[in-house]
Amino acid sequence: MEQPTVGIDVSKAALDVAVWPSGETWRVAYDPEGVEALVRRIVGLQPHRVVVEATGRLEVSVLAALGGAGLPAVRVNPRQVRDFARATGHLAKTDRLDALVLARFGAQLRPELRPLPEAEAESLRALLVRRRQLLEMLVAEEHRAGQPGLPAAVRDQIAVHVRWLRDQVRGVDQELRTAVRQSPLWTRDDHLLRSVPGVGSVLATTILAELPELTLIGRRPLAALVGVAPLNEDSGTHRGRRRTAGGRGTVRRTLYMAALTATRCNPPIRSLYLRLLAAGKPTKVALVACMRKLLLVLRAVLRSGQPWSAEIAVG
Repeated sequence: MEQPTVGIDVSKAALDVAVWPSGETWRVAYDPEGVEALVRRIVGLQPHRVVVEATGRLEVSVLAALGGAGLPAVRVNPRQVRDFARATGHLAKTDRLDALVLARFGAQLRPELRPLPEAEAESLRALLVRRRQLLEMLVAEEHRAGQPGLPAAVRDQIAVHVRWLRDQVRGVDQELRTAVRQSPLWTRDDHLLRSVPGVGSVLATTILAELPELTLIGRRPLAALVGVAPLNEDSGTHRGRRRTAGGRGTVRRTLYMAALTATRCNPPIRSLYLRLLAAGKPTKVALVACMRKLLLVLRAVLRSGQPWSAEIAVG
């Protein structure tokens, strides 16, 4: 018999569960007792996938419980699930129906199983999110400070807030460094990643927290996962421009800034960038190619366990 697939729709108060292809559904409270009962029941089903939709960190506890029980749990992109639901005619929306769609999505598309984030990775990710929020506020306040005609009292308030935000960013950076140092594995990987010219602490920490699959999947799936794989837009005789889309935006944005730096200080990346520009490629296309190259270099460095070298970069 075909192994079943389980879909779990997560809300603050409850977990709605569905099994494909049987169509069995049930609901448990989203509390420690409910999660424990849920895990016991799913273990008895011996599913080939347990599919949970990413819901802005609400799903972390249930994913940790499923992973701790050795269940093949996978977190999926909600946009992909919505597209799948529309394509299969599931237009109605309830928590029970959403769980059924997740189960069917897992059965038919078989999303790749990836390592679930550890508690430390979740903590690191939360710090990174907070750092981005603080930087966004800092940039907004600095723009306001530059507006002409501001009263002196307002300008003074903004200056105080800017100093406070900078102190907060420094504090978060210190917490990030401490978190990395507390894990021997992360300390080693952080050292390896930062050995690559152009890679600093922010990209290294982002990779550790948000891209655990870096060394576990192939080059093309990795580029697609991060969103640096050009996608075709062809139809009939029309040949559209290739573009990048989707992927993990946080990793991609941080990788973009590192690639900009690498075009100046990393010889193989700089050589690639200048070669593409000389061939007439637009700057953005050349930079995306450098991002992809840098990502693969980071993958090669971690897989080899050796710091960056020209040989690794070329390979």
